[in-house]
Amino acid sequence: MIYVFDPGCPDKISVPFFQLHTTRTATLRSEIIGMAVKTHTWITLWFLLTTPVIFWDVGYCFMRPRSMVGGDLHWIWKPYEIYQEIDYVYGLKALHENNGFTNAQCKLTPTPHACYTHTHPSLTLEALLNVVETLMNLTYVYLAHVSSWSAAPLVGFAAATMTLSKTVLYWAQEYYCGGCAIGHNSLEDLVVYWIIPNGLWILVPGGIVWQLGRDIAGTLITAERRASKAVSGKSL
Repeated sequence: MIYVFDPGCPDKISVPFFQLHTTRTATLRSEIIGMAVKTHTWITLWFLLTTPVIFWDVGYCFMRPRSMVGGDLHWIWKPYEIYQEIDYVYGLKALHENNGFTNAQCKLTPTPHACYTHTHPSLTLEALLNVVETLMNLTYVYLAHVSSWSAAPLVGFAAATMTLSKTVLYWAQEYYCGGCAIGHNSLEDLVVYWIIPNGLWILVPGGIVWQLGRDIAGTLITAERRASKAVSGKSL
């Protein structure tokens, strides 16, 4: 059995190492649970305001061709008469090619990006995961502002990481396929209708990952210091 022993205080009773470790872990856990959740208004607003936009986009994807130009429901998605010509994944080309990528990915961001992949059962799972991501955004808001759960930042961090990684993948795919869905646009149209709006889904989630990552690290460091002091006091 390993004991923790202080040579400077030989009269003090030594404490078994495993007992000290268990006490330290329990104290650390209680310190983290007891800490207030740090919230950020801009993160909460992003999660809340993007939710209806995402589901509006989802509606367009799954209601094609009725949601497209000429369809009886197109009035609900009027702005897409421009975007379906900017990004072919949203246009007739993807629909005629039976491209399942749009429906599989459109739940992640309001303006997801392209790669041409025929419908496959695994894409159904991909769509489900994208819905889960949006629900995770709302879960973070509830846990942080209503329940005040100390682990809420971890939920928001995970959701934002999913968005960031997927969006970077979409941009990379468009680059490596030679602009297969957006290469036909003029530079002005590409910047105004694709790069700027879609760039937000890299910048903002990236900022959320950075901010919540700092918050989580700060909480762990603070709790560790408090736990160390508490355990040191108990072991004397």
